[in-house]
Amino acid sequence: MIKLIATDMDGTLLDEHSKVPEETFGLIRALKEEGVRFCVSSGRRYSTLRWMFAPVADDIDYVAALGAQVFGDHKLLDKEVFSTRSVLRLFRTCSAFDCLHLVLYDWEHTFLLDDQSSYVRELDKDLPNAQRIFDPPSPDVPIIKAAICYDRPSDIMDMVYVLERELGDEFSFMPSGETWIDCTPKSISKATGLECLLDYYGIDPSEVIAFGDSMNDYAILRSVGHPVVMGNARYAVKQIAEKVIGTNAEHAVQAEMCALLEELRQAD
Repeated sequence: MIKLIATDMDGTLLDEHSKVPEETFGLIRALKEEGVRFCVSSGRRYSTLRWMFAPVADDIDYVAALGAQVFGDHKLLDKEVFSTRSVLRLFRTCSAFDCLHLVLYDWEHTFLLDDQSSYVRELDKDLPNAQRIFDPPSPDVPIIKAAICYDRPSDIMDMVYVLERELGDEFSFMPSGETWIDCTPKSISKATGLECLLDYYGIDPSEVIAFGDSMNDYAILRSVGHPVVMGNARYAVKQIAEKVIGTNAEHAVQAEMCALLEELRQAD
């Protein structure tokens, strides 16, 4: 029996305009009545996700900021931060390459380590509350997320290799969209965030469906019993799917949620 749905946002649950399709909210409520929880798993921060899911914000769970913020049952279950030393190391490495532009995030702010013109706003990289700084924030600022804008997207995997070679002992690097590279400490991912949530509820991974499309979804897809991947997903992600469905523009996740709801109702 499925007890929890975990889904990525951009390229997965959201439509081609980066909006939550209206039918999603009713499906979330109906599935909850049938005993199926809904968890949004995203690189976006908790505050942004609550705003996007305002009609059902108190009815869902959150694995936010790529696993650094985990909320379940209206409670903060886990929070992870980058160490000051690791942030400085990341900053120095990116500064050595003129094509890499680092962004750091705390719970509410976005810190740009380069001029605003160096960044391409894309997918969840909308850079809210942006502040231009010239050195990493002081140690009392809790950094929960880092991303790197790469201004030559045609060979982004070259720079992923370079970053893994330079910093792979401490960080994981994942392409996100066309021009961005997500960065997380080795100990943090969407999968670790989901694991925390499942432990809290006593749900087994075999009872979970996860939806995703990008490399930052790879770990969470591998960690559940039913990995479902979008038709618009990266090729590598499709290789680990139990099922490949339609695209986000076709509202394919919502269609799968509707089908699950019908199965549960028929079983009753």
